[in-house]
Amino acid sequence: MQEDQIQKILFVINPISGGKLKQDWEAFIREYFKSLPHSIEFYLLTGQDDSSSIKHYINRLMPDKVVGVGGDGTIKMIAEILHGRDIAIGILPAGSANGMAKELNIPLAKEAALQVVLNGEKKQTDVIQVNDDEICLHLSDFGLNAMLVHYFENSKKRGMISYAQGVFKMLWNKSKLHATIVTDNQTIKRKAYMIVLANASKYGTGATINPEGKIDDGFFEVVVIRRLNFWGLLNMLIAHNSFNKEKVEIISTKTVKITLLNKSHFQVDGEYRGKSKTITAKMLSGCLNIMLPLQEEQKNVA
Repeated sequence: MQEDQIQKILFVINPISGGKLKQDWEAFIREYFKSLPHSIEFYLLTGQDDSSSIKHYINRLMPDKVVGVGGDGTIKMIAEILHGRDIAIGILPAGSANGMAKELNIPLAKEAALQVVLNGEKKQTDVIQVNDDEICLHLSDFGLNAMLVHYFENSKKRGMISYAQGVFKMLWNKSKLHATIVTDNQTIKRKAYMIVLANASKYGTGATINPEGKIDDGFFEVVVIRRLNFWGLLNMLIAHNSFNKEKVEIISTKTVKITLLNKSHFQVDGEYRGKSKTITAKMLSGCLNIMLPLQEEQKNVA
């Protein structure tokens, strides 16, 4: 969509995103668009049946774009509604981790991110359908990281101190998963500390889990972390380095069924889903339209 075309945009704002860094996004956006011809509308998340309300707004307004102003959870909610439709998703990073924005090279600066929303490239991307009832944009996993997500959700504290406490608690309680993994062309049995469904390459913290991961190649990866020690995990979670390749197995596939001997913690895009024993997943190729920086801009960022 060209810059001189009038656009109709719905902004979905999570007013509690970003903790102490949260800003009055609605005021900023209104000021930004004050001299522009585009039509803008706002929906502020309330935590009460937001998905149904957003669907109603979209069906009534028929916007060209729906922009998530928040963290990964806000983007995931919008993607659940829009996958399979032609309406594009824009991202204004306003969360604490902003994993998807970082993965997609979307600027964290407000004005630059809005420029991508207005004048970027509309690109078809993939999602992973998990258990037939939700989608994963980014990363889902069994095991240690899901345990950390669970700990963090139940902690009243935030920030790096709380994160470090969660890491140490996770390390203290670590136990191996006994898994049967059925992919497109093989069935394997593995003992692992984590099993990741990766539609992307890294966590919001910057830790790389799937170096070759791409969100538009028609495949996702099952990442099996078979060996782990204190320093290796701390190196990845805190220093943001990749796992040792000798301790990780990566399987590219379009479908998977994972069955565990015992239930284990499971999370989807940073949202804890309780303990599960079995999950299924499949690739939904090119079903989501996302506004991304133009190719030249991405090269400059890289």
